[in-house]
Amino acid sequence: MIVINLDVMMAKRKISLAELAAKVEITPANLSVLKTGKGKAIRFTTLNKLCEVLACQPGEIMEYLSDDEPKKFVN
Repeated sequence: MIVINLDVMMAKRKISLAELAAKVEITPANLSVLKTGKGKAIRFTTLNKLCEVLACQPGEIMEYLSDDEPKKFVN
């Protein structure tokens, strides 16, 4: 399963959902869906912009957990 750690990166960079949404040029509602892990897909252009704005790598936003690993808290 893919876990989205966007909230962690946002906290590290001290950026609000509204501010990040504006800088990435997506709606706050769509960013919220992604942040809570309820999204089914992400465009590479969106991922690229998130990484650019947050000055991070894709692996800092998304993480793969196998079904055998203990579950972390998931939004």
